[in-house]
Amino acid sequence: MKNSVIIFIITAVIGLGLGYLVYDVILPSDSDKSEVAVNNEKESDSSEVAAKPEDTTAVAEDNIFQTKGCLGCHAVSKLNLQGGVTGPDLSDAYKNVEGKHGKPLDEFLKEPTSAVMSSVIGGNPLTDEEIQQIVDSLK
Repeated sequence: MKNSVIIFIITAVIGLGLGYLVYDVILPSDSDKSEVAVNNEKESDSSEVAAKPEDTTAVAEDNIFQTKGCLGCHAVSKLNLQGGVTGPDLSDAYKNVEGKHGKPLDEFLKEPTSAVMSSVIGGNPLTDEEIQQIVDSLK
């Protein structure tokens, strides 16, 4: 009886953790997407500097980082995209990925060499068009 209770508790904790990871981090809900967009709009309204055209498109709700769930773990501060803090800020990824992982960003996004990104992208693969959008945004 005691072992059954321990197994149940461990299984429940793992299940809840995986549920949170999938539904709140990897696949954020529409309300989370609009909240990020609203927060970004508030910041840009209070800013004294006029937004650049690429900043405006980066903040759009349909931007590639938002739609593919990248912002669940990563931020892209140079594009004014707030995101999670689990992964590194992607602002300099275009320059840094090759030195860190031994391949250019577009190849890394096709076949990641890190264990975490392999599992994330393996579960939600990127099309060639999506990879190109990400690379172009980070250049």
